[in-house]
Amino acid sequence: MTTMQSVITILAVVAGTVLTRFLPFLIFPEGKTPPKFITRLGKVLPYAVIGLLVVYCLKDAVFSAYHGLPEIIAIVFVFLLHKWKRNTLLSIAGGTVLYMALVQNFFR
Repeated sequence: MTTMQSVITILAVVAGTVLTRFLPFLIFPEGKTPPKFITRLGKVLPYAVIGLLVVYCLKDAVFSAYHGLPEIIAIVFVFLLHKWKRNTLLSIAGGTVLYMALVQNFFR
């Protein structure tokens, strides 16, 4: 990559980042009610993304005998922790820590 190509790439990334950060505030200023479609997306998209992440994380898992057991344990743990505490970040972090501990220490 030449110096000019590097500068253009960096400027494109900066412009994209700035655009995605500030554009929503320009389109939907404070005090103005967003369209119902946008409000609906804000309610359903987090669940869709989590579903997509679950499918993505489990797509290569092999579930037979002891294979897949750390994944199943971590999924059940995340589910129970989230039902108990109702904290998404805690559930994600707790599940990740448990899964990594299982894989690193018990299921080698």
